[in-house]
Amino acid sequence: MMKFDFLFQSSPWFIPLCFLLAGLYAFVLYQKNTNWTKTQNYLMATFRFLAVSILSMLLLSFLIRQVSQKIQKKTVVLAIDNSQSMNVVGAEVLEDLKKNLNDLKESLQEKDYEVAFATFNEENTQNLEKLQFKQKTSNLSNLLSGIKNTFEDQNLTDVVLISDGIVNEGIAPASESFKFPVHTVGLGDTIPKKDIAVKTVYANKIAYLGNKFPVQTDITSFGFEGKTANVYLKQGAKVLEKQTITFNQKEDLKTLTFNTTATQIGVQHLTVEVDFLSGEFSNRNNRQEVYIEVIDGKEKILLLALAPHPDVKALKSIIEKNENYELDVKILTENANPEITKAYDLMILHQLPDAYNTFSNVFKPLLDKGIPTFFVMGNQSGVNNLNQLNQVMQINADFGESDKVTGIFNNNFKVLNFETEQMNIITKFPQISVPFGDYTLLPNSEVLLYQRVGAVQTQKPLLAMNIGAKKSAIFTGEGLWAWRLEEYQLSEKQVVIDDVISKVLQYISAKDDKRKLRVYPLKTPLSLGEKVVFETEIYNAIYEKLYNLPIKLTIKDEKGFTRNYTYSTSADNTKFEISGLPAGVYRFNASATVLGKSEQSTGEFVIQDLQIENINLTADFDVLRQLSNKTGALFVQKNDFEKLKQKILSHEVPDKIEATEDLKEMINLRWIFFLILTLLTAEWVMRKYLGGY
Repeated sequence: MMKFDFLFQSSPWFIPLCFLLAGLYAFVLYQKNTNWTKTQNYLMATFRFLAVSILSMLLLSFLIRQVSQKIQKKTVVLAIDNSQSMNVVGAEVLEDLKKNLNDLKESLQEKDYEVAFATFNEENTQNLEKLQFKQKTSNLSNLLSGIKNTFEDQNLTDVVLISDGIVNEGIAPASESFKFPVHTVGLGDTIPKKDIAVKTVYANKIAYLGNKFPVQTDITSFGFEGKTANVYLKQGAKVLEKQTITFNQKEDLKTLTFNTTATQIGVQHLTVEVDFLSGEFSNRNNRQEVYIEVIDGKEKILLLALAPHPDVKALKSIIEKNENYELDVKILTENANPEITKAYDLMILHQLPDAYNTFSNVFKPLLDKGIPTFFVMGNQSGVNNLNQLNQVMQINADFGESDKVTGIFNNNFKVLNFETEQMNIITKFPQISVPFGDYTLLPNSEVLLYQRVGAVQTQKPLLAMNIGAKKSAIFTGEGLWAWRLEEYQLSEKQVVIDDVISKVLQYISAKDDKRKLRVYPLKTPLSLGEKVVFETEIYNAIYEKLYNLPIKLTIKDEKGFTRNYTYSTSADNTKFEISGLPAGVYRFNASATVLGKSEQSTGEFVIQDLQIENINLTADFDVLRQLSNKTGALFVQKNDFEKLKQKILSHEVPDKIEATEDLKEMINLRWIFFLILTLLTAEWVMRKYLGGY
């Protein structure tokens, strides 16, 4: 349905005036003429009158509003749980399900309903014969939320969810609010199966070479009271450890801990496996994989301090939160010649150099080696000596002169990611002492925190970093310990300032990647069935990107089987995809000749075969009933589709009208132009024909 309205941008009383002026003009122009008849005279006068009237009204800037209205059909969405656990009901039941769904669809369409389908993986289910139940997780809340968003502007009246009620990802669907009724169809057996399963496996994602690390697992059983089973921790075919358990109850849970040693660098693929006993419903849940990255030691940090200080303890607490760091603290007033035998990745100098440059023989050789350094100043710091050693800033201040400031986050700082709202807490921290004087940033330096005096933000840096080739940072204040205490007082957490210091340390200690060829997977770990997508970067001597060079990629799995690929990149596509790889740990080597020199890039990735769907195979109809009850809908089992159809058809919902409005100026309508042209042309042709011109 469509209707038109005229909107006036000037007084409508001008319209009669337009008609009056057009009529006077036509009257004056077409007085009685003996060359043509009275009818011909009236006709040409009418043409002129209409043309001039329309032209005059165009000057009034009329608007034409066109409103289109369309009645939306009632829509029903059939949401299908196409996860692996649905296969438990058997192929015959699933075939009957597809037939019932097709029948329901046709019945609703006959009643002028729109019918749509939805699945976990947005699979095209218009042809239900091709529907496969292979999804590795069940997230019913996400499925229903997707329907809510997709059909938000449509006349969605009912949703039918076909599921076994097993939820192993996301939140309980009944905990969300839906404005439409969600009818549920329960499939599966709610009676627990006689089964043993590896329910969960817990392990740290990272272990250090040569260290022992624990692998903890939960083994569940049903119907095997009094029986024993062996549980194995394996690496490939090798058994690392075996434990024997006895199930004491009909429904039992046993927690075991294995301790093994990290003997090899890289991602290690371990398996926890339990014996398959006679009478078990399924053996698909008798094993689970776990992947652990073994690295060769922690990043070594040296903290050299002039003297004992609360800030030293604060820095120590922040650094020790990160288990990837190994920290050595040396107080030079207690030991003027500490033994430094390790190769450190990062150095922190607290109140060094001092005013007399007392211990330069200790830290100067380390600085000369180019070790990334974080300077933390205090009241004993020697500003002039610091100016000669750092590449972050120059401070023009006399020894002993200080100022009291607090900090404020630089919103334009983009080198590291911080949430501005979270960083605002820094303005509430107590004042700390900084050198009083002029501050000048050196090239490649960025300010993270500015000094704030009272309520006034200055342009003097409180925490700044050099992000050039030789990374370093300076914190010009003394009182980190007070900031940490105040943050805990305000929020009962020590997060913000610890996060700032940690990220600064990580950034300046990160080693620059100078490789000309870089090949790496965009995501790891991946799930079985996902494509492995490699990103490729090739650079020339001045690190401009290169393209169209042949790249050889070799991928080797845990069994030593090698797959070889060759590809090239372009400015439009720098990615290379591989699909169909089985689960496991893969190591790859990419090679290319760049400007006559052979370049290589190596790495590894993991493909996991998630067995979440096999852990619990007992249908949970209570989840479905709760969802239907909450939305005022119906719960039925697999044989009650007729009852479900009648419930949907009896759901009286008012029609939903979709209206669209289009506003146009009359002068922009083409047909107006052609109408005026036609009127004037007709008048001219008549006058020409009758000898008026």
